[in-house]
Amino acid sequence: MAMNFEQARLNMVENQVRPWEVLNGRVLDVISRVHREDFVAAEHRQIAFADLCLPLGHGEVMMKPVVEGRVLQALELQSTDHVLEIGTGSGFLTACLAGLSAHVTSVDIHADFTSAAAQRLESTGVRNVALVTGDAVIGWQPDGLFDALVVTGAVAEIPQRWLSWLKPDARMLVVRGQSPVQQATLLTHEGAGRYREETLFETDLPYLTHAEPLQRFVF
Repeated sequence: MAMNFEQARLNMVENQVRPWEVLNGRVLDVISRVHREDFVAAEHRQIAFADLCLPLGHGEVMMKPVVEGRVLQALELQSTDHVLEIGTGSGFLTACLAGLSAHVTSVDIHADFTSAAAQRLESTGVRNVALVTGDAVIGWQPDGLFDALVVTGAVAEIPQRWLSWLKPDARMLVVRGQSPVQQATLLTHEGAGRYREETLFETDLPYLTHAEPLQRFVF
């Protein structure tokens, strides 16, 4: 029997995302509108709405729906915002960010992720996105500043260079710390090099390339 994707999507929103304190109407609406099943590998379409991190390749994963909902809600995106996403992945969160903002620049170190996401976004009619292949941890540099920055993989420590990419009052959502207990942290740029930090919830994600903890040698 064919899967009822619309019913599965509704169940995901009402039974997973909303109960995890995601109550923002715009966020719930965009998660409901973007077809998650079109952003996963064909063999994962039947479990696209499960409370799971889905493998993407290169050791990366697609975040759970509940985590994506909390991330989108915490950013408090406005329709005029310009957003930087570090870690394009499948492109699903990219599409959601685009639905909540004016423009999204998304950078990923893996060229095949960039290419696949571009095709998925094109097929779903998302136009206000620029995809870039590059290493945002140690190499790639954007042309301007952003109202919001979201990181879809974990970092042991937040690279200082990322902080310089934020406008005053901009928000950054990043998962940092030591696996398996990492913290989703929201930083708000208060100006003059000051940042307010708020820990939102615990999770566990694979580290971005070049953002892993330093290896400690035991003698």
